[in-house]
Amino acid sequence: MSSGRKRSWTSVVPAVVTLLLLDALVVVQAKNFEDVRCKCICPPYRNFTGHIYNRNVSQKDCNCLHVVEPMPVPGHDVEAYCLLCECKYEERSSNTIKVTIIIYLSVVGALLLYMLFLLLVDPLIRKHDAYTQPLHNEEDSEEMRPPVDSAQAKGNTVLERVEGAQQRWKKQVQEQRKTVFDRHKMLS
Repeated sequence: MSSGRKRSWTSVVPAVVTLLLLDALVVVQAKNFEDVRCKCICPPYRNFTGHIYNRNVSQKDCNCLHVVEPMPVPGHDVEAYCLLCECKYEERSSNTIKVTIIIYLSVVGALLLYMLFLLLVDPLIRKHDAYTQPLHNEEDSEEMRPPVDSAQAKGNTVLERVEGAQQRWKKQVQEQRKTVFDRHKMLS
């Protein structure tokens, strides 16, 4: 089983490294213009409605005159209109976003693979369970259950502890079913 895991990791690691190197190469060649923008929010002015303008310009050109195109007001009102507009230079790192998403998807994928592994291996590991007998044999199953050894009840491994908790839960469910069926018999 460990060799299968090693093979899967040996194929995943080079793919992730290649993806990260290609992403870094793109960043070195040219900066992504979608990572920077100037955003101008212009409120309503006289009979013109308010509007939001976005444009990819440098930080020094982040003002109303360079971003607001076409200018909605006539030439003599441009200065008054631009004084009302609020322009902000915004910058983000799309590479950081990409890496975060890749890490997130990798963790989710690993958890899904682990869940599938447990679903496939669990029936092989699980012992025959006396609690899963049909409902009509509940009274008989109470007498047939072997007593649980106190040393065995304290599981050392995680799997044994989970199985112990699962067995306690199943016992509680069986007791609840028994009381419900007893009450049903009393009411009948």
